[in-house]
Amino acid sequence: MFAGRRVRSLRTRLALSQGTMARRLGISISYLSQIETDGRPLTPQVALALAAAFPGEWALPDGDAATQLLAGLAEAAADPLLPDPAPSADLLARAIEQQPELARRFVTLHAAWRRAEDQLQRLDDAYGSGMAGGARLPWDEVRDWFHAGGNYFDALDTAAERVGTTLGDQSGSIEEALRRRHGVTVRLRSDEAAPVRAFDAARGVLTIDAALPRESRRFQLAHQLARLELGDAIGSIAAGSGLGSAETARLIEVGLANYAAGAMLMPYEAFRAEALRVRHDIDRLRRRFGVSFEQACHRLSTLQRPQARGVPFFFARVDMAGNITKRHSATSFQFARFGGACPLWVMHEAVAIPDRILTQLAEVPDGVRYVVVAKGLVKESGRFERSPRRYAVTLGCELGDARDFVYADHLDLGRAEAATPIGVSCRICPRERCEQRAFPPVGRPIRVDPERREIVPYRFA
Repeated sequence: MFAGRRVRSLRTRLALSQGTMARRLGISISYLSQIETDGRPLTPQVALALAAAFPGEWALPDGDAATQLLAGLAEAAADPLLPDPAPSADLLARAIEQQPELARRFVTLHAAWRRAEDQLQRLDDAYGSGMAGGARLPWDEVRDWFHAGGNYFDALDTAAERVGTTLGDQSGSIEEALRRRHGVTVRLRSDEAAPVRAFDAARGVLTIDAALPRESRRFQLAHQLARLELGDAIGSIAAGSGLGSAETARLIEVGLANYAAGAMLMPYEAFRAEALRVRHDIDRLRRRFGVSFEQACHRLSTLQRPQARGVPFFFARVDMAGNITKRHSATSFQFARFGGACPLWVMHEAVAIPDRILTQLAEVPDGVRYVVVAKGLVKESGRFERSPRRYAVTLGCELGDARDFVYADHLDLGRAEAATPIGVSCRICPRERCEQRAFPPVGRPIRVDPERREIVPYRFA
């Protein structure tokens, strides 16, 4: 298979030199040059390396059954659950050539195991929700819909980027756009009954709580501008969600308007370029774009534009009780969707220590490691009578992307004991000797020895 133009187009689109791409593929510059000029064919091994090095940007060609099987076998063989290093591409290719049926069965078995793991996760969700039949409330439906969609909406993101680029960085530019383009007057309200945001369309008055921090006020202005300028795009996406109730549709529209507001304040290309330049230093990003720490974290988790993807991050927000109130993952990281998350996760500690950045090297049960940063935040109420809201936000990437994450610099990434073993939820976590375990996993019989007491008063099979 000769694919020189496709490979060269990919490299040009990603602005990579031949040397950089060759290093990522594990081949020489001359070999890559020969592939690009169709002097040499694209072997299954190199096609596999392209798919692994540029996920999302390089698609394996349809109709090439051997290459597709090689990709599936490589993914299954590299599963972190398997303790030994993954076989080389050459060895996998020989295995397919010599035992194709056995290779197909191995790939099928791995896919079935993954589906079983997903079903166990859904069982945990249904169990935790406490609802018959796993029924979900509109809020849960919408949160899952955003998560399943990758939390990226290309048409809306691109349109919001155009609007945000025209606004510039001036603090009053959004308010001026509301007034000039839509005849909207902005008023700040400071009494006890002040809403966070309220729009009177008939009078053209937008009211915002004066107690909000500057970044939050700016975000609410951007939300309203998004609803006025991108309402058709928002409505079209919401209509295609397939979720039924009126309240669900309204929640989707609110969520999409918030998404568009973030894309206005942090236009995709400019934000992605700056994020790479400062190695995803969140404080530098929030100052550069005039946003909050949480807003910058959330935006980093949405940088999934085809052919211009950012580093895959997971993002979550947790309250004082340990409930995850926001979550999204562009990685394979799994969240507990109901109840509290693993208490060994650093963001629980961050809740109690506001305005301090904590870092962690975490390892999930399947062996994947993540570099995690968390920060406790306080949303002031503006008055003594109302308690402030306290929570923490967290952002994390897989260990392979740590070189682009400034928070990994002081962590001991190479030592096995340096990683904190965390799980998704006690109901499905397989770790037997976890000292923070709250209850045994579902479906695992327990063993109790009355003559012996350890940290957890039982063991399980």
